Amino acid sequence: MGSKASEPLLARPDGYPLTRMSIDDMLSGYAGDFGRWQLRHFLLTSAAWALEALHTMVMIFSDREPGRVCTGADCTSLDPCRPGSGWEWVGGPGSSIVAEWGLVCGEKYKVGLVQAVFFAGCMVGAGVFGHLSDSSLGRKGSLTVVCSLNTIFGLLTSIAPSYWVYTLLRFLTGFSTGGVGLCAFVLATEPVGPSKRGAAGMSTFYFFSGGIAILAGIAYQFQSWRSLYVVTSLPSLLFFLAIIPFLSESPRWYLVRGKVNEAVNVMRDISRTNGKEIPHHYSLKLDDEDSEDKEAGQQQNKVSSGSILDVLRSRVTRVRLILSVAINLLCSIVYYGLSLNVVNLKTNLYASVLLNSLAEIPAYALTALLLDHFGRKPLAIGTMILSGVFCTIGLLVGVFGEMEVTRMVCGVVGIFGMAATYNLLFIYTAELFPTVVRNVALGCTAQACQLGAIVAPFVVVLGESVPFAVFGVSGILGGILVCYLPETMNQPLYDTMAGIEEGEREILK
Repeated sequence: MGSKASEPLLARPDGYPLTRMSIDDMLSGYAGDFGRWQLRHFLLTSAAWALEALHTMVMIFSDREPGRVCTGADCTSLDPCRPGSGWEWVGGPGSSIVAEWGLVCGEKYKVGLVQAVFFAGCMVGAGVFGHLSDSSLGRKGSLTVVCSLNTIFGLLTSIAPSYWVYTLLRFLTGFSTGGVGLCAFVLATEPVGPSKRGAAGMSTFYFFSGGIAILAGIAYQFQSWRSLYVVTSLPSLLFFLAIIPFLSESPRWYLVRGKVNEAVNVMRDISRTNGKEIPHHYSLKLDDEDSEDKEAGQQQNKVSSGSILDVLRSRVTRVRLILSVAINLLCSIVYYGLSLNVVNLKTNLYASVLLNSLAEIPAYALTALLLDHFGRKPLAIGTMILSGVFCTIGLLVGVFGEMEVTRMVCGVVGIFGMAATYNLLFIYTAELFPTVVRNVALGCTAQACQLGAIVAPFVVVLGESVPFAVFGVSGILGGILVCYLPETMNQPLYDTMAGIEEGEREILK
C-alpha cells in the first residue's frame, strides 16, 4: 500500500493536473456500464453461487430419512426405532447419515441440530469474510480462501467417522460457505455501471437456483451420502484452479485502499475490452474528494476500510443497518420456511427439489425486469406484502376447511414473492452502504439471513396453521419496515462514509 507503484498520479507529464472522476462517472462516460469485460467477469464470478448452493442444499439429501423395506415375515408389528428388527433402510446404511448413525426416534433431533450448526457456521463466516473482503484480503482474495476451504472441508466431511465429527465439519463448511455468495456478489457487481448494476445484481441468483437444480441431478446419480459430498466438493476445487486466476480484483476496493494506479489499470482494461478508450490524462477519485485539492485527495486515498463501528457511528448508516438486518431476517424466515413446507410434500424428493429450484426463476426474472422501472423500494414493499398476504390467506383457508390445493397455491405464491424479495434485497442492501463498509454491512445482513434459516425449521414443526400465521405476519411487517429505507435507483454508489453523509444532506436540502 505504501509502495511507489501504488502512489496515485496527480499530474500529467506536461505538468498540468489530471482530470479525476469517480468510478461510476468513468464507467458511464468512458469505459461502458456493461460491456464484454463486465459480462465475462460477471459470468465467471457468479458461478460461485452454484458452489454455495451445492454446499448448502446437499443436506437435503445427505441428512434425509430414507424409506424402509420389510425383511421379515411379520410386517405389521415392526419396531421403527431398531433397524434390522424386521426392516432395513432403502439404499442401505450408507444412503444418508440417518441410516448410518441411526438418527431416528430419540436421536432424530440430531438431524435438525447439525443443520442448525451449519447455518450457525454461515453466520460466523459471513461476518468474518465480510470484514476481510473489505480490508486486507479484498474481494478476490476472500473468494479464493473460501473456495479452497470449501473444497477441504467438503472432502473431509465425506470421511467423517462419527456424527459429532460430521457436525464439526459441517460447521466449518458453513463458516467458509457463508462468505462465498457475499464475496462473489460484490466482486461481480462493483465493476458494473450504475444503469446496469441493478439488473446484474438480480441475475446472480439464477446461478444459485441453477446450482440446486444441478444438485438434484447429482444426488440422483450418487445416492451414497459420502460419495455425494465428494462430488459436490470438487467443483469448488475446479473454480479455484480454473476460474479465480482469470478474475480481476474490484477497482473500487483498490481505490479505497489507496491503490489508485491499480484501480485505473483495471478501468483501462475494461474500456479496451469494451472497445472504448479512457483519455490518458484521466484518473480516479473517491466520491467525496475534491479533485482540485490534491493534498486532501492524497489524505483521502489513505482511507482503506471501515468496520461495524464506523457503520454504527453514523446515524445514516446505523438506521439503514438496523432496518436491513430486521428485513433480511424476516425475509429469510419466510423464504426458508415456505421452502421446507413445499419440500415436505409426499412426492419424489429429487423431482421436488428440481421443481422448487426452477419455480424461483420466474420470480427472479420478473423482479429483474421491473427493478429499473419501479425502483428497489416499491418492489421490495410489494413482493414482501404479496407473500405475507397470501400466507395469511393460507392461514384463513386452513381455519375454514380442508382446502389443501388452495393452501398449496397460497404457499407457492408466497414463496414466489419472497424469492423475488430475497433476490432484490442483496442488490438493495449493497447500494445502501458505501464501499468502505459495504461488505461489513452485507455480512451483517447475511448473518441475519442465516439466523432466519435456523429459525425457519422450528416454525414449520409448530403445526399446520401456526407457520402460515408466522409467515404472514413476517412478510407484512417486513414490507412495512422497507417503507423507512431510502430509494437507491439511479443514485450514486458512494465510496466513503463522508460521501454518503454528504449525499444525504444534499437530499434533505
